[in-house]
Amino acid sequence: MEHKIVQDGITFDDVLLIPRYSEITPESADTRTQLTRRISLNIPLVSAPMDTVTESALAIALAQEGGIGIIHKNISPERQALEVQKVKRTENGIITDPVTLAPTDTVQRAQQLMGEYGVSGFPVTEDGTRRTRVVGILTRRDIRFVDHPAETRVQDVMTKDKLVTAPADTTPTLAEAILNRGRVEKLLLIDNDGRLAGLITMRDIDNFTKHSQACRDGRGRLRVGAAVGIMQLDRVERLVAAEVDVIVVDTAHGHSLNVMRTVSEIKKRFQIEVIAGNVGTADGARALIDAGADAVKAGIGPGSICTTRVVTGVGVPQITAIMNAVEGARGQVPVIADGGVRLSGDIAKAIASGAGSVMLGSLFAGLEESPGELVIHRGRHFKTYRGMG
Repeated sequence: MEHKIVQDGITFDDVLLIPRYSEITPESADTRTQLTRRISLNIPLVSAPMDTVTESALAIALAQEGGIGIIHKNISPERQALEVQKVKRTENGIITDPVTLAPTDTVQRAQQLMGEYGVSGFPVTEDGTRRTRVVGILTRRDIRFVDHPAETRVQDVMTKDKLVTAPADTTPTLAEAILNRGRVEKLLLIDNDGRLAGLITMRDIDNFTKHSQACRDGRGRLRVGAAVGIMQLDRVERLVAAEVDVIVVDTAHGHSLNVMRTVSEIKKRFQIEVIAGNVGTADGARALIDAGADAVKAGIGPGSICTTRVVTGVGVPQITAIMNAVEGARGQVPVIADGGVRLSGDIAKAIASGAGSVMLGSLFAGLEESPGELVIHRGRHFKTYRGMG
């Protein structure tokens, strides 16, 4: 058998960045970058689609800071789509598709929807759809002291007199003035026929000011991604319907026929940005780009909890994997460095190697917003963390 050493490989601990002259001050540093061909980030951080790392809570917190979270696929398609919806409904410029209630709905149903969507109030229309006229609004304040929610109708407790409304073309700036004048937190946008055209909340206006660097879509909503496996097209369809911003075809070995077919089929059926991976070679990156990928993930087994290398004997040291993928991308799409980041300096090394952004798992797993189970051991708090393939 011919002996082959393809190339020397290097990882984060093998390199340091050489200091150079700079006139850039820390506060003037620009950390904006491209996640995919069409999606930009204000900070180059992406959370890994792992079931102990990313669900809606972490995705919301990260997007508010300028990054993006990728909802994991170790849940049902329905639940994953709901997690996406929670992120998309958290902050809005103008909510064009608010959840509505009918006057005959129960307060119990309203409470269920508040918990499901993470909202605090609903417009009420004649039949519970946007096709009919607005007749009131129900907020958490209206139902706070209801003793029998299963028996109480929305129409009995909703606010229906002196509703604060505005025309459909009202801007957020004008809406803020109307809300302040009316001393209310929700402004109903009404068309000429009295039907619901949208909703603006004071919370969203405040969040726009508070989270000025947030990663948002064209409608002012937080961006979020979701992971799928091989040929899970039904799952993709649900996620696209939930208005996910990017699909991540997430596999341990991205340079394979089924992954390329999956990417190609998603791009053929849906108008959606697609990230594909993982790869460790230039040929692998090139193959995924040719299949239609809008970004590629580089990393074969570098993760702190990943066993790919020890179980299969397959892998590429992470700095080398990043540089290989960048070579294969030829500047056409961004490369995402996935795995192996233990310290903040590793992020800088990944970016210097050519990555546009860095996907993190273990560094996010211990956060309050991560979905891992909280464990208290000898008075210290820990979060469970495990790998996903």
